Amino acid sequence: MSEPSTNDADQSTLDFAEMQKLAADILGVDPDQVQLDVSFAKDLAADSLDIVELIMAIEDRYHVSLPEEELEHMKKVGDLWTFLLAHPATADG
Repeated sequence: MSEPSTNDADQSTLDFAEMQKLAADILGVDPDQVQLDVSFAKDLAADSLDIVELIMAIEDRYHVSLPEEELEHMKKVGDLWTFLLAHPATADG
């Protein structure tokens, strides 16, 4: 009985719908608007302050740290999601 389900655990921990709702709440948009190919600035009208607020909430919720140099590359929702998938939580719960 092997338990190689680390990918399953990562995916159950990271729920895109949950991140959609979090981003939508902070950016004041409908969660359905928060899609992987959507630009924060162009499509969601998020300014730099909105992005900082979102990043702080993401860091708090997912126990990750987004270095400032990474933030420059976060142009689309998919960029943020890819980062979260590649950088698992630094603490559980």
